[in-house]
Amino acid sequence: MNPTHWIRTAGTSARQIRAMQRAGLIDLRRPDQVVQTARAMRILGPIAGGIRTAARRSPDRIAVVHDDRQVSYRELDERTDAIAARWHAEGLRARDTIGVLGPDGLRLVETMAAAAKLGCKLVLLNTGFGAAQLRDVLVREQVGALALDPSLTALAADLPDGITLLDTEGADTTSRLPDPAEQGGFVLLTGGTTGTPKGAPRRVESPLAGAQFVDRVPLRRGQTVLLCAPLFHGTALSQFILALNLGSTIVLHGRFDAARALAQIAEHRADMVVLVPTMLRRILDLDPEVLSATDTESLRIIFTAGAALPSSLGTRAIEVFGPVIYNFYGCTETGTATIATPQDWLAAPGTVGKAPVGISVALYTEDGTHITEPEVVGTVYVGNSIAFNGYSGGGSKQVRGGLMSTGDLGHFDSGGRLFIDGRDDDMIVSGGENVFPGEIEDLLYRHPAITEAAVVGVGDEEFGQRLAAFIVRGAELDADAVRAYVKTHLARFKAPRDVVFVDELPRTPTGKIDRRGIAALS
Repeated sequence: MNPTHWIRTAGTSARQIRAMQRAGLIDLRRPDQVVQTARAMRILGPIAGGIRTAARRSPDRIAVVHDDRQVSYRELDERTDAIAARWHAEGLRARDTIGVLGPDGLRLVETMAAAAKLGCKLVLLNTGFGAAQLRDVLVREQVGALALDPSLTALAADLPDGITLLDTEGADTTSRLPDPAEQGGFVLLTGGTTGTPKGAPRRVESPLAGAQFVDRVPLRRGQTVLLCAPLFHGTALSQFILALNLGSTIVLHGRFDAARALAQIAEHRADMVVLVPTMLRRILDLDPEVLSATDTESLRIIFTAGAALPSSLGTRAIEVFGPVIYNFYGCTETGTATIATPQDWLAAPGTVGKAPVGISVALYTEDGTHITEPEVVGTVYVGNSIAFNGYSGGGSKQVRGGLMSTGDLGHFDSGGRLFIDGRDDDMIVSGGENVFPGEIEDLLYRHPAITEAAVVGVGDEEFGQRLAAFIVRGAELDADAVRAYVKTHLARFKAPRDVVFVDELPRTPTGKIDRRGIAALS
């Protein structure tokens, strides 16, 4: 390693340590605790390791709240020890693969932690799966045991041969296994509910990984976090893991209900809420009197991710809740890329911000030229220590200069803030013009009569593709008015030829717009 690189690496590590010390992830005054925390992370992984560490440091702190149940960190640690011991007695061993499918709740959390304490690999399955998708993923990921929530037992009729169904009930809470020799890791599945999602295996072995969040998001030890996004998705999972390692209280929301989410912020004095933009929109669309009458003074962080945050929606959230918007950008394969703070958003609405400490982000043209000028669009590439090393079924993302492609196109502004212009495979070529739907959608969201909008390309004999806008309207509006509005603010060729008004847009279980489902409406 040359001296310049060594100095740069040492400087980055020092910044990471300072961020973690500030947040309370580590306490340099207690080197014994730092060593214990590092070992727990390395051997048990970030979920079970976080629970074990918090049980030592704050055993009586409430770890998880779900409906009318709550458990302390000590109780959660002991109970998941017992579940792991029971599964071991039933024949499960380290390096076996466990799948888990169920709604957010204590059963899901216990399964995640118990699998890690066995040293098993955990596959987080999407609750929106149909039977055929579930079967395909279980076979590809070589899942030998499945923790299936009782509410989804109908899916058990078509499982592959040899799958063992697991239960978390009836474990002896006095039982505990020795720690595994190494962590089993976990597999996140890429988004989408059509076709078979790809598996992205992950291991998080360094406590320094948490610095990428707390460098730009003011999370602190012992806060209360409301998780509205589902745990099988990277958005919520990353913040769940971080909250565990901070010894925070985690409130699991479950099936989303805007009024209940708002009430939970007040009831639990939540410091942070984690959601996708659709959820945020539904909260903001509640009766203004309900919004103003609900005590949300405790709220310091609205962490939004999983889909593009329209500039009008983020600005509206700041008007209602204050400067608390933190807009996350990343993907399943790369992990974190950038985070926009409230200050970033106020300076440049719509931005996804800047890379936190330890993360590198760069733009490249299709031919591999590194883009250094502002306002020039290129493919986004990310360097992150927790990026995956390839899909479990084979293949990977493109890599340039040691950085991995997200598959998105974006540009930097003159202040170094990143904007996402759209996915490279979402680009619509209409009459020889390249159009990214995100730009048009962001404009449509600013119209006072439009509640939600999505733009897709549909086949056209003359133009190859033509633009079609699918709109949920909150007030009277016709197609001609929509086209005129777009032509007033953007180039004329970006005005949609087709304007379709719908009651709601199809979405995936994680809250993203289901563009294949929209295309089927045309």
